[in-house]
Amino acid sequence: MDTPSTETATPARLVFIGDERLADGFRLIGFEAHENPAPETVERLLRGLLRARAKALVVVDDALMAADIPSLQRIRREGGRIVVVAVPALGAEPPRLSSAVADRLDALFGAAPDDETEERHDPGR
Repeated sequence: MDTPSTETATPARLVFIGDERLADGFRLIGFEAHENPAPETVERLLRGLLRARAKALVVVDDALMAADIPSLQRIRREGGRIVVVAVPALGAEPPRLSSAVADRLDALFGAAPDDETEERHDPGR
């Protein structure tokens, strides 16, 4: 089985786009970070990745995932060399991932009400 040589394989770009409070953490683990960008800036960045046929893992915050950004929608529809995942905002109560997969899981299993969750974790009840 042939595997690509690490000398000739182009490494995937690690890109975070979103809230400045999350950016520092992603920088620490080697991501290039774009803090609080305007939608036009996100569009330009993602269009550049598409044109360059780059391999990339792109992490965006939930607000950007829900925004009307054509290149982001195209990447999510087509899949391929660019993988996009969303992360919830810091301090989101309760933290919830917003993605097609998360929505399907909620539809299948339902989301647990907050009271039920607290009862399971409170041995005094």
